[in-house]
Amino acid sequence: MTETRKRELLRQLVRTLCSERAIDPPETSDVSELWTAFRALVNTRLAIPAGEKFFSLQDELLQGMIAEAGIHAPAEATPAPGDSRLCLWRGDITTLEVDTIVNAANSQLLGCWVPGHYCIDNAIHTFAGVQLRAECARLMDAQGYEEPTGQAKITPAYNLPAKYVLHTVGPIVSGRPTPHQKEQLASCYRSCLDLAAAHGLTSVAFCCISTGVFGFPQKEAACIAVDTVRAWLDEHRSASAGLTVVFNVFLAEDQAIYEELLGI
Repeated sequence: MTETRKRELLRQLVRTLCSERAIDPPETSDVSELWTAFRALVNTRLAIPAGEKFFSLQDELLQGMIAEAGIHAPAEATPAPGDSRLCLWRGDITTLEVDTIVNAANSQLLGCWVPGHYCIDNAIHTFAGVQLRAECARLMDAQGYEEPTGQAKITPAYNLPAKYVLHTVGPIVSGRPTPHQKEQLASCYRSCLDLAAAHGLTSVAFCCISTGVFGFPQKEAACIAVDTVRAWLDEHRSASAGLTVVFNVFLAEDQAIYEELLGI
C-alpha cells in the first residue's frame, strides 16, 4: 500500500467516524496523526452498524497495514524439543496466520475502550475491524450477562490473518494468586482448547493470559499455561490430533520464561 493511498483511506475513514459523532475531523494530512485519530475513534466507537463503503475502506486499510508488517505462519515458531505440539513465537499476535488467536478479553467482551492502549485486547479489536466489536456485542446481548472468568467464546477474525479469535477472561490478581485464581487461569486455556477442538481447528496461538495489567505473575502464569495445555493435549489425543499450540510472547522476559519451561 502506498503512503498516498493510506493517507486517503485514513482521511475518508476519519471523516466518516467524526460525522457519526457530529464532530470536526482533525486538520492534518500526516499519516501517523491520521492513524492515531482513526484508532482512537474506533477504540471508542459503540457497536453500531456501519455502511458497506466504510467496511470496504477499513478492510483495505487494515489488511494492507498487516501485510506491510509481515504475516507469519505457525511454521516460523520454534517447536519444543520432544513435543512438537507446543511452539514458541515472539512477535505481534495480530500478524499470525493461524486458525485462531486467543484474546485476553475483559468481562464485557467488547474490546478495550482506551484510545490507542497498548493491551492485546485493543490491538486485536483495532486490526480486526469494527466488525469484531459488533459480533461480540451480539453474543453478549444474547447471553444477557457478563462473560465469566475462565470460559471462552469464538468469533471470526475479520481482517486479521487468523481465521478466528477465541476470547477468554482471565483472573485479575492483586498480590499473590489464590488457588481459585490459578484454577481460573487454567480454565481459560482448557476452554479455548475445547472450543478449538469443537471447531476442528489445527493451530491455536495463546497470548500470555492475565499477565500485564491483570496482574498475574509472569512465571507462574506461564507454568500454568504450559502444564494445562500439555495435560489437555494428553487427555484429548483423538480430538487434538494434528493440533499445534503456539505460545505467543511479546516481551523478552516472557520469551526467556517460556524457553526455560519448554526446553528451547
